[in-house]
Amino acid sequence: QVQLVESGGGLVQPGGSLRLSCVASGFTLDYYAIGWFRQVPGKEREGLSSIRYSSGSTYYAESVKGRFTISRDNAKNTVYLQMNSLKPEDTAVYYCAALKGYFGGSFLMRPSNYDYWGQGTQVTVSS
Repeated sequence: QVQLVESGGGLVQPGGSLRLSCVASGFTLDYYAIGWFRQVPGKEREGLSSIRYSSGSTYYAESVKGRFTISRDNAKNTVYLQMNSLKPEDTAVYYCAALKGYFGGSFLMRPSNYDYWGQGTQVTVSS
């Protein structure tokens, strides 16, 4: 059974950091890309970053470039999103998703292209 489980969300002050984890089970990530997305109520889900698992190639949305870093741990079948210099506007539910195949960066930033999703983890940035 394919499953993605996010963790690491929580409440953090502006300027703080969080590291989100996305653990995959039921499949190996070697032939997949993993993306991180976020959504606030009333808005569309936004693509933040993605990584091609086999090559390690990474992509970032302009809104998070330089603040967020995506990485992977092959041994743990896990993808991370390190989030630094957090702002109140980063408050959202964060999701990871998996897509099988080899695609370009812009394709990987579109949530509708992904096959599997986690349940999400809440990130709140507030003083």
